[in-house]
Amino acid sequence: MHTVLGANGPIGEELTRELYRGFTHDIRLVSRNPRKIHDTDQLVTADLTDPEATDRAVEGSEFAYLTVGLPMDSALWERQFPTMMRNVIDACAKYGTKLVFFDNTYMYPGTTTPQTEATGFEPNGRKGRVRAGIATTLLDAMRTGRIEAVICRAPEFYGPGKTKSLTNSLVFDRIKAGKRPLVPVSAKTLRSLIWTPDAGRAMALIGNTPDAYGQTWHLPVDQHRLTYAGLVQVAEEVTGRRIRYTVLPLAFFHLGGRFVGPLGEVQELLPRYRGDNIFDTSKFATRFPDFAVTSYREGITEILR
Repeated sequence: MHTVLGANGPIGEELTRELYRGFTHDIRLVSRNPRKIHDTDQLVTADLTDPEATDRAVEGSEFAYLTVGLPMDSALWERQFPTMMRNVIDACAKYGTKLVFFDNTYMYPGTTTPQTEATGFEPNGRKGRVRAGIATTLLDAMRTGRIEAVICRAPEFYGPGKTKSLTNSLVFDRIKAGKRPLVPVSAKTLRSLIWTPDAGRAMALIGNTPDAYGQTWHLPVDQHRLTYAGLVQVAEEVTGRRIRYTVLPLAFFHLGGRFVGPLGEVQELLPRYRGDNIFDTSKFATRFPDFAVTSYREGITEILR
């Protein structure tokens, strides 16, 4: 049994499709309101902050994939993510279940230094501290041999459907709706964005590769990184129309954050938009050289067409 915890988010859905395509039809989907993707999917309703519910959700699973996402709310993250991680680790340890954790880069420093799997944690705010804490909790459980696990880490998303990210909401969703895109902080710095279907495919591959366990892996991104100006230029070529954009300076977020909660919540991430964001995925590329990474042009074309 392969169990997806947090099954109906964008990563959980892409992961489920890839597991079904390439690895197993014995899939259990777990969330507060799970929905089937395939007829054979087993549904389990569970709140992962409840240890008994988490135990029931994991029981009988050979693999558990933790893909839970929460709204951008620091207090909510502080209340729920550490509890979820402890409950999932406890359940996996009890049943001998292998854990595959989908992680983000919030705990990394917001500098131009390339990020590798060895990059130290230097969070720049409350959400980053939460993510550093839960990753450290899992790493400790891995080091002590309490569970067999692997960490799959990804940078900012872009993608089709209900993919949520600053880039999708401010840039691509607005272009698709015929609106002027809004670029956060700078249009001239290189971005590392992961195509959400690639993230799901790579996570399924790592989770089903025995020698990948006990490590952290950066999931694959197109290495031909573009600036926001370059991304908008590709969108112009795809749509065949001129697209003008507006750059939102740091001051916009600082001022707006006083009155609009979501703008305040993104402020800790803004340092990484001031300079090039280089998310190094050479470890994955070396181990899985045949993995086909979606190019930015391919991804943007799919979003806009």
